[in-house]
Amino acid sequence: QVQLVESGGGLVQAGGSLMLSCVASGRTISGYAMAWYRQAPGRQRERVAIMTPDSSIAYAKYVQGRFTISRDNAKSTLFLQMNNLKPDDTAVYYCTWGYIPAPGLYEPEYWGQGTQVTVSS
Repeated sequence: QVQLVESGGGLVQAGGSLMLSCVASGRTISGYAMAWYRQAPGRQRERVAIMTPDSSIAYAKYVQGRFTISRDNAKSTLFLQMNNLKPDDTAVYYCTWGYIPAPGLYEPEYWGQGTQVTVSS
């Protein structure tokens, strides 16, 4: 069993920055894929960024160049640095821990409780 606890959300003005953190417990994050998802009211949940076990990274096109995913395996922590935030980035952000069953696929097995990010215009 893996427990994921996110923090770092909040209210920020457009153009501002936030850093989200996700601390994992119960199992090491080393050797596993982790990803950030978000869900805005009335919209489907979408994947924002993913880091594979070999530290390959992929971003959704709408955050490319503004968001940076990173991890500290020693501290079992995943990060998401978010810069130049826009009102459309307003959502609940979720940390996930999972597997890569095949190239290009990601299966999240565990989810955090989410942290709210609100960007005002």
